[in-house]
Amino acid sequence: MAEDFPGDATFGPLDEDGYDASPLTESEQRRVALQNILDAWDEALGEGVEADVLATTAIFAALSDMVEAYGEDAVAEMANGLADRVRQGEFTLNRVLN
Repeated sequence: MAEDFPGDATFGPLDEDGYDASPLTESEQRRVALQNILDAWDEALGEGVEADVLATTAIFAALSDMVEAYGEDAVAEMANGLADRVRQGEFTLNRVLN
């Protein structure tokens, strides 16, 4: 039956590569982006890149993109709030909550 195949009304439209072309929600975009970054991270570690070098480079890449998109002042303002967020544990994985 035609309704059993991707690309019909049940699955939504497919792009030229056969992926679902339906727009992703912001939450879905964040999940996909994080998974792609974690995959690339693991690959770089597997190729011998040290975690601290990888982390510093990732921060540089992220900030550079943000400066290009939003400007230096806006990114500097956002970065001002990072210290408190780090201290509050927002970026700590596997933390124990009391």
